[in-house]
Amino acid sequence: MTLLDTSILRPNKTLRQSIEEWKGRNTMIMIASMKQKLESGQEEEEEILNILGELHALCEETDQHREWVILENYIPILIQLLGAKNREIRKRVLIILCILAKDSDDAKERTIIVESAIENIVRSLGRRPEERKLAVALLLELSKCNSARECIGKVQGCILLLVTMSNGDDNQSARDAEELLAILSFCDQNVIQMAKANYFKHFLDRLSTGPEDVKKKMAMNLAEMELTEHNKESLFEGGVLHPLLGLVLHDDIDMKRVAIRALRNLSSLPKNGLQMIREHAERPLLGLLFSRNMSHSSLQELIAATIMNLATSTVSQDSNQPPVSFLESDEDISTLFSLVSFTGPNVQIDIIRTFHILCQSRSSTNIKAKLIEFSALPVLVQLCENNNLKLRANSINLFCCLADGVDEAIILEHVNQKFIETVIQIIKSSDDNDEIASAIGIISTLPEIPGINQWVFDAGALPLIIRKLKNGQQNGPFKNQLIENAVGAICRFTVSTRLEWQQRTAEAGIITELVHLLESGTGLTKQRAAIALSRFSESSSRLSRPLPKSKGIWCFAPPPETGCPVHRGICGIVSTFCLVEADAVIPLVRILSEPDPGACEASLDALLTLIEGEKLQNGSKVLDNLNAIQPIIKLLSSPSPRLQEKTLSALERIFRQIEFKQKYGGFAQMPLVDLTQRGNGSVKSLAARILAHLNVLHDQSSYF
Repeated sequence: MTLLDTSILRPNKTLRQSIEEWKGRNTMIMIASMKQKLESGQEEEEEILNILGELHALCEETDQHREWVILENYIPILIQLLGAKNREIRKRVLIILCILAKDSDDAKERTIIVESAIENIVRSLGRRPEERKLAVALLLELSKCNSARECIGKVQGCILLLVTMSNGDDNQSARDAEELLAILSFCDQNVIQMAKANYFKHFLDRLSTGPEDVKKKMAMNLAEMELTEHNKESLFEGGVLHPLLGLVLHDDIDMKRVAIRALRNLSSLPKNGLQMIREHAERPLLGLLFSRNMSHSSLQELIAATIMNLATSTVSQDSNQPPVSFLESDEDISTLFSLVSFTGPNVQIDIIRTFHILCQSRSSTNIKAKLIEFSALPVLVQLCENNNLKLRANSINLFCCLADGVDEAIILEHVNQKFIETVIQIIKSSDDNDEIASAIGIISTLPEIPGINQWVFDAGALPLIIRKLKNGQQNGPFKNQLIENAVGAICRFTVSTRLEWQQRTAEAGIITELVHLLESGTGLTKQRAAIALSRFSESSSRLSRPLPKSKGIWCFAPPPETGCPVHRGICGIVSTFCLVEADAVIPLVRILSEPDPGACEASLDALLTLIEGEKLQNGSKVLDNLNAIQPIIKLLSSPSPRLQEKTLSALERIFRQIEFKQKYGGFAQMPLVDLTQRGNGSVKSLAARILAHLNVLHDQSSYF
């Protein structure tokens, strides 16, 4: 316990050096002995963890210790331990490897050359957050060595895991992963792998600023990638459009081709297609397609397919967004359609599809008018006889679209008996339900004039279309369209002026089918079914047979037949086309409450055939018994002036009868008053006349 005077003490450098040497030898011996234990493979997990803990502490102490560990060839053993099941063992190994690799090119090289070293480290990227954080830090350190960069990018799943981590919640891991991806982007193939993993930063850089051959490679891969909708959206948000358009204008034809292939791929997403139209991306495409020097059919096909994608995007626009129009220029419409006569079938098909799609967009009226003006109909008539089934089917689809609502004189100019026979043959022989539906649609939209009706009938259309209608009620992608068009086509055989056609149609059981469709069809199907039933009903009065007079002594005679409550004779579904016998009245009444004004009007027309002429009293009673009069009165509030006027005409007749005036007059009064104030001239006058029937106005009043 004697205090020493430190001022007279001097360090013993020799002794200190000996002690350090002794400690160093001791540490070297300890490092060697620990290695032997790890190599033996007989240690328990707990002991391995203790050894790794001591090794970690030694590596943290001095550079010399790290050097001794490296020289002792620990790295292969540590790499092997990355395959251990124990998570803590793997984590400690990753920490030690990262310490050894830091600032030591030798350690990096020794790590890389160990068999499956990089694969084992990458495997840890797919494990729990702590472990993958250590693994990405180690890979980032190793990537400072050129040979490591080559290896890391080639390990299966590595780039995908790094991309996933770059979007993760751990900020440090995300930064390390992003930095490592930037380092790996030295290789084009790695950049492509990143793009396939939905990481487009370096891919877009290459596409925008890389050498010509690299741009071409990127565009080619973009054209061939199976991109998800999210991928396509991300690329456009990243600015892919402008570099691709730049390549479209390149002098090299192969460069143009890969760029347009890429645009075709990306434009299949409607959002991207709309963006392309907003930025006028179609101009260079149409310029190439319209060029007189364009002799590359494959390039024409790519452009036509891309143009079709752009057209498709206009149909799916959000109604809340400003509308985007496509092909508004008369010159563009005329020139594009003219190519149908000068190009191969694949280009023809896509051009025709483009116009068919645009005929269903917001600009459909203008497109249809321009196509008819530019003589599309005679071209389509010829193509409907083409041997290429896809071309024929698409031509039928577009013709059906254009024929709907076209001036009768124009149709008659181009439609003849031969064309109708061709269309009927397509209905009979085609396996394409879309084509069949459109071909029947052509029959349904042609003007209902005697000449055309006779051609259609003579071609055997009636039994064929009835058969298609019955088969069409099974499920299928074009079920509704086929049924709508079939019912429309059948309407031309139900005109009351051709009783023999009505009878043929009724004998095929079509009236029952039409009544069923009043319940289950689309709005257009219901409208057309009601029109057909209305026409049938127009013939019922003259076909209804009088009731037989009773003979013999009345007390022994069978009870007399009551007959039809409307026609007061013997009626039937097939024999007289009677709506009451067909149980059609209640379905027709239900339609009066539906929002579709076309279906409502057609149903009202059919119901009003029951109160025509002498049938007024009997028909009104039937409508009353089946609760039809109140729904008819409700139509006074319809937004359609035409429907209001028809309703007023019907009520004016019904309310001539005191019974119905007293029963329903109060219910009708307020809507009628409203019409006298807000309706147009004829509606006001009719409403006022009915109010006079109801004693609300003086019957001599001329105010309205």
